[in-house]
Amino acid sequence: MSDPDRLKQVDALLDGLDDVLPPPRVRAQLRLAANLTQQDVADAVGVRRLAVVRWELGKSNPRRPQRDAYIHLLKRLAERFPEAAKLNEGSPTPPSESRGSG
Repeated sequence: MSDPDRLKQVDALLDGLDDVLPPPRVRAQLRLAANLTQQDVADAVGVRRLAVVRWELGKSNPRRPQRDAYIHLLKRLAERFPEAAKLNEGSPTPPSESRGSG
């Protein structure tokens, strides 16, 4: 296998990592760092708030096309709030909120 072929294989492997969701606790930490509600995220991604609750609790994962939008949101939040992107083992999972009518 030539070097350019190996580089293409490596790129394909790394591209696949772009589709990986952070752990549920980190998802919630990122949202809270941005001072966003679960309803804010649900509205932006195009789902109900309960779906975001379940994603943050690790009870389910988003499906396409919402998965792509959610991953994009989480990546952007991680860029803005790198400390929140780190898994804090000592912290409990942030509670869900019921602010507003959701």
